[in-house]
Order: sequence, then structure tokens, then C-alpha cells
Amino acid sequence: MDDSNPKEARKNMPKGIYLLPNMFTTGALFAGFYAIIAAMNGRFEIAAIAIFLAGLLDGLDGRVARLTNTQSAFGAEYDSLSDMVSFGVAPALIVYLWSLVHLRDVSVFMGKLGWLAAFIYATSTALRLARFNTQIGVADKRYFQGLASPAAAAVVMGAVWVCESYDIIGEDVVYAALVLTIASGILMVSKFPYYSFKDFDLRERVPFVSLLAVVLIFVFLSIETATVLFSCFFLYMLSGPIVSLFRWNRKRMRLAESKQDTTPDS
Repeated sequence: MDDSNPKEARKNMPKGIYLLPNMFTTGALFAGFYAIIAAMNGRFEIAAIAIFLAGLLDGLDGRVARLTNTQSAFGAEYDSLSDMVSFGVAPALIVYLWSLVHLRDVSVFMGKLGWLAAFIYATSTALRLARFNTQIGVADKRYFQGLASPAAAAVVMGAVWVCESYDIIGEDVVYAALVLTIASGILMVSKFPYYSFKDFDLRERVPFVSLLAVVLIFVFLSIETATVLFSCFFLYMLSGPIVSLFRWNRKRMRLAESKQDTTPDS
């Protein structure tokens, strides 16, 4: 027989939420929502920038929570819901309104393929977040399994930002946008390993040359912000399959060497 008192259990439950980390999460959610509004008004460059701002705020909320020891189950769930809007629904709608919608001018089938590509991206984000939440405390923290949703959004929105900066309309790159959207979605639900940078500690001492590298990064960002950001995230997206290919090739070579060593001399 259970002697526990439900009223007593409710009294012992933590009341309220931590304000500081959830403020950053709310800011990321606001940026994602604002990006949708901007895209609906045809301001695609502003929409893309808003998604990058959401990514910055999303990266800060977790670090702030760990530094201030204000992690909570509520914060984790709220962060996932915010990510679904800012890095799933918003980028899918933006890239559709910017480019994929023009596929309907090609044919009825291509028009359907356009919005299905956006749907694949949004669904992949949901699956990616659900898998990540179920693997907390189990998976290796140094690597993500599959492309993280903020990075996928940065690739797709980076392409929009670059094209808008060079006055390239979405209709002119509709097929490239189609491939990029589907590829980003598939890589999110893939098993390719992506370095998470979670073991990177800003409080540790680093060589002096590291400061010079930071200065150069700021210089390049100030010159061509959109191009530099898109290039970095695009290379990061490619790093997963490339690392997996190298690992597979190294494993194959080791297996071949072991078989050669165990083969008796004729």
C-alpha cells in the first residue's frame, strides 16, 4: 500500500521557472516568428538574418543555464519547442516562399514537389529534435548524430541571405534550393557524426595565435558576412559525410591488414 500523500508531493514540486535562460529561448522563438512575418512580406534577407539571430540566442540559452546552474526540465522542453519553430517551420516556409513556390510554374507535379521538400525539411527537424531528446545522457556529447537543426537552418537561410545580397532571386536558383532543402533535411535524420563543440571551454588558456584567428574571423565577417557564414556552415554540413567516409576507409584498410597478417605464407 502506498502511504505517499499527493498533496504533500505537490507541495514538494519546484515552483516557478528560471527567468534568465528562458529569456534567451523566448528571444530565439520571437526571432523565428518574426522571420516568418518578414518572409510573408517579401523581406527575405531580413528573414534569413532573423534565423541567424535565433541561432545565436539558442546557443546562449544553454550555456547561460549551465553557467548559472539554472537547468530545468521545463527549460529543455521549451527550448525544443522553440527550436521546432525557429529552425524547422520558419526556414521551411521561408525557403518555400522565396524559391520553391516557383516550381508550380514548371508543372503541377513540380509544384507539389516544392512544398513537399519544405515539409520534408520541417518533419526532419521534428524527428531530429525528438531523437536528440531521447539520447540525452546516452550519446557521446562530443558529437551530434545527424546535422543539428540550427546548423541546417543556417545552411538553408545562409543560401537565401547570400542570394539576396547579390540580387539573385529565388526563381533563378529554384532547383539548387530544392536540392539543398532536401539534403539538409536528410542529413538531420542521418547517423553521420558532427562535432558538437561542447567540449570547447572558453575559460581555458589558449595560444596567443588564437586571438589573431578571432580577429581575422571578425574581419572576414565584416567584409562579407553572408558569404562567410554560409561557407562555414556549408562546410560543416559536408563534414559529417566526409568524416564518416574517412572512418569507413580507415576501418576497411585495418580489416584488410588484419586479414593479410592472418593469411599463412604459401
